[in-house]
Amino acid sequence: MSTYVIAEAGVNHNGSIERARALVQAAAEAGADAVKFQAFRAEALVAEGAPKAEYQEATTDPAESQAEMLRKLELGQEQHQALAEHCADRGIQFLSTPFDAQSARWLAEEIEVPRLKVGSGELTNGPFLLHVARLGCPTVLSTGMATIGEVERALSVLAFGYLEAEGRPTREALGRALASDAGQEALEENVTVLHCVTEYPAPPAATNLRALKTLRQAFGLPVGLSDHTLGTAVPVAAVARGAVLIEKHLTLDRSLPGPDHEASLKPGELRRMIQDIREVEKALGTPRKAPAAPEWKNRAVARKSLVAAEPIAEGEPFTEENVTAKRPGDGLSPMRYWDVLGHSAPQSYRPDEQIRL
Repeated sequence: MSTYVIAEAGVNHNGSIERARALVQAAAEAGADAVKFQAFRAEALVAEGAPKAEYQEATTDPAESQAEMLRKLELGQEQHQALAEHCADRGIQFLSTPFDAQSARWLAEEIEVPRLKVGSGELTNGPFLLHVARLGCPTVLSTGMATIGEVERALSVLAFGYLEAEGRPTREALGRALASDAGQEALEENVTVLHCVTEYPAPPAATNLRALKTLRQAFGLPVGLSDHTLGTAVPVAAVARGAVLIEKHLTLDRSLPGPDHEASLKPGELRRMIQDIREVEKALGTPRKAPAAPEWKNRAVARKSLVAAEPIAEGEPFTEENVTAKRPGDGLSPMRYWDVLGHSAPQSYRPDEQIRL
């Protein structure tokens, strides 16, 4: 199965629709399956005066609040619509991460995005998760900053929402939905769980790719990686460890002001990452151990056969001194060595002549 690669444009457009369109173009040319933006209204997302994260302080004006920063980075509905149309023209899927119920509904019902991304910050936002599930859209659930228990609770809300179009979930109802066959089937059909480290950039030592296996075994769902490390080694390695979706930030210029540029790939780097991922997919192959098709022609060349180590007269017994193994391997296998010892030579042999019984 081909890994689904999302180029996360996010807010790297810095509020410019022209830069956003250029990010779409760059993602399409790099070979990404989708390019993703963010749909939010600052007043619905963050309280006035809320502080910024350390990485945001370092990459944006430290005098402004988080709300002030976000207002500069909003894309409205008309801009989203224009970008969705541009993506259709460029042959790449358009995605956007909603941060409020209104944005989620608009994306699902008006833009008709193929899937909704739930960011790590919304993993514990139960009402929002319920709203997203009840929209009936496939969901990508990011799990940065989360414990395994928090992931389980988020999935229980999604399961309930997929199954129940109305009603307020109780703890018992959430647990029942998650444990039910119908709930599990709904999750399997709709949800991809992303491992994530919510730091920009994220240290590779903190990435813990083995958690991909933990998530897959715990919940039986497809897993992927929302990656914030520098470079491309970590996401490529994640594919080798079973990730079926990779999300990686894309920027046109890492020196631009803004919260995410520093931890993003430039277009050429994104292209190389995707090429490496496609090579890893080919290399993964199947669990079956057998000679690969190109190997068959090399078996006789690389392997050995039993040959005479010195002249052997007809009737003379084969011994450790007069029998050895040499290339090519189109004769009697050296695995028959111990069977041969002690037998009488059925003919005379010249040195290097293959032994035949």
